[in-house]
Amino acid sequence: MKKLLLVDGYNIIGDWPELRELQKRDLAGARDVLIEKMAEYQAFTGIEVTIIFDAHMVPGLGKKYTPYSLDVIYTKEKESADERIERLVHERKRIDRQIYVATSDFVEQRVIFASGAFRKSARELRTEVEQIEKGISTEVEQTNRHRRRTKLPISDEIAEKLEMLRRGKK
Repeated sequence: MKKLLLVDGYNIIGDWPELRELQKRDLAGARDVLIEKMAEYQAFTGIEVTIIFDAHMVPGLGKKYTPYSLDVIYTKEKESADERIERLVHERKRIDRQIYVATSDFVEQRVIFASGAFRKSARELRTEVEQIEKGISTEVEQTNRHRRRTKLPISDEIAEKLEMLRRGKK
């Protein structure tokens, strides 16, 4: 069964402490960090992710773009992320798809739940993202260790020197 995660972007930014702090200095930077984290989440879990940002923070006609094979939607002016999320739930609801909505807005959670989607709080999503980041680090570490292996019995020190030579470093 396919899974879709709709993320209320500014709600998550306002809830995660590291993004909330960054938002005070650099709103665009906070959005970029969230997008990168959700791209990693999507790549690691295979769950399709769409992030929705309110137009009230960035006025405009509404737009959609796809960085990292991830859908990012900015709502139209005077359209809230909650309204767009509710519409997306109705548009994308199918028998072969589970839809999750990540938001800590209690009213929105109830509306979404009544529409047949599952809710995921900002804290739950943050915990999942942290676990995924640890999993990615572990996989990278294992891959690096595996690469150093050779059929010749050599020490780690010699393997490092050979690797530096291979990369053209002295």
